[in-house]
Amino acid sequence: MAVIDQYFKYLVEAGGSDLHLSEGQPPKVRVNGTISAISDENLEGQAFKNLLAEICDPQAFQKYLEEGDLDFAYEMDETSRFRCNYFKQQHGLGAVFRLIPTKIATLEELGVPTVVKEFAHMRSGLVLVTGPTGSGKSTTLAAIIDYINSNQARHIITVEEPIEFVHPNKKSIVTQREVPLQTPSFADGLRASLREDSDIVLVGEMRDLETISLALTAAETGLLVFGTLHTNNASKTIDRIIDVFPSDQQSQVRTMLAGSLRGVVAQLLMKRSDKPGRVAVNEILFATPAVAAIIREGATQKIPDVIVGGKAMGMQFMDDAIWQKLQQGIVSPEEAYMKCIEKKRFRNFLPPESARLADSGGGN
Repeated sequence: MAVIDQYFKYLVEAGGSDLHLSEGQPPKVRVNGTISAISDENLEGQAFKNLLAEICDPQAFQKYLEEGDLDFAYEMDETSRFRCNYFKQQHGLGAVFRLIPTKIATLEELGVPTVVKEFAHMRSGLVLVTGPTGSGKSTTLAAIIDYINSNQARHIITVEEPIEFVHPNKKSIVTQREVPLQTPSFADGLRASLREDSDIVLVGEMRDLETISLALTAAETGLLVFGTLHTNNASKTIDRIIDVFPSDQQSQVRTMLAGSLRGVVAQLLMKRSDKPGRVAVNEILFATPAVAAIIREGATQKIPDVIVGGKAMGMQFMDDAIWQKLQQGIVSPEEAYMKCIEKKRFRNFLPPESARLADSGGGN
């Protein structure tokens, strides 16, 4: 057993999500969104270096010592798998470990609206799952992929850094490729998938022009592409994709995106007030002819109106999802105010002290 496993066991037993280890600091865990130290002793020197090296490929560790960053996955036992990020910081070495559940939760278990399953039945196009870091995008995508894997006979390729959820073949064939171990980059993995008789491609992160451009091309040529972006809602997601391209290419990209986008699922995690834990809230956009026209015109400010008007189709506006959780007593007025887009709508629910703070600019 690796020495570091004692910390992982603590994390699992505490019901935490992340373990933080940094030289010169005590070990810390994040439980229900809050970080706290788990001992008074600081991690120091050679002993800490050995702790990190023990679960890592020696060549990769050497590269990390030279370059300062490393991502990989580590499996402690059959039920505990971790996404590992090693980095250097001002006091020396550091690492953050995210616990990846080995059992893939269903959309129902996650509380994600099951209308999202409609994306799984599409034959081509681009579906984007978006949200800030740690908002559960990977978990929601894993649930969608597992739903396809359980119900359809298709070839699914995932390109991830690192591989998080492991998908055994069920009705589908699932080919999982890790950047940079099995393919040098997201763009390379995506380019290769066009030649690998794939039906569905999951791109772990669409962070550069080349990857986004290839994803749009793949979606246009008949693949169903799932991708992730670090944006908070549907309007910002569309803007982000177009803004990546030089201005002289943007009108062409708008036309491509208008033709290939099938929808956006934006996700935020909110701290619960009714019991310990967090709850997911989602904005859902289905690409209708009206959405395609808006994208072509570059009028993304009209997207919220389309979402609100598309309720009968299963569309959902982020503020309405937050409002619902507030009305149900699942989240506090302060949490709702902090996470919402239209602040005025939620201000009246704040206690007087919080409302005064919000008015003075402290709540935005």
